[in-house]
Amino acid sequence: MALQPGDAAPDFDLPGDTGPVSLAALKGKPVVLYFYPKDDTPGCTTEAQGFTAAAADFEKAGAVVVGVSKDSVARHAKFRAKYGLAPLLGSAADDDVIERYGAWVEKSLYGRQYMGIDRSTFLIDGQGIIRRIWRKVKVGGHVAEVLKAAQELG
Repeated sequence: MALQPGDAAPDFDLPGDTGPVSLAALKGKPVVLYFYPKDDTPGCTTEAQGFTAAAADFEKAGAVVVGVSKDSVARHAKFRAKYGLAPLLGSAADDDVIERYGAWVEKSLYGRQYMGIDRSTFLIDGQGIIRRIWRKVKVGGHVAEVLKAAQELG
C-alpha cells in the first residue's frame, strides 16, 4: 500500500558522502526527503542546485534537505564537489529505502520497460510523520513549492 500523508515515515540509515544520514538522527526537525534518478544528469542537477540555492530558506524554516539515489557515496561526493551542493546526499545502493517509500517504479523509454526511481519528494515533520508527498515531480517550480510547505509546518 502506498504511503499517504499522516503515515509514519519509514526509517532509513544510509551512508552519505559527508557521513551517515538517518531519519532517527534528524528527529525533531522537519525533513525534506527527495528521491532522484542519477547524479550529474540534467534534471537531477537542476533539482539539487535548486535545493542548494534555497538552502538558507530551508534552514530558516528548520528543515533539513536529504537527497537519495542509488549512486555510490563516491559518486555523491563528486556530484557535490562539482556543483557545490548543500543537501545531504544518501546512497541507497545497498538499501531498500527507495522501495519502502514507493519511489522504485516501472518506467518506459522508447517502448522499453525498466525499473527506476520516480522523482518524488516527502515532507516529514519533526515527529517522523509524512505531511506532504509529491510524486512524478517536474523540476521547474518544485523547490519553491516544497519550501512553502516546509515553512507552513513551522
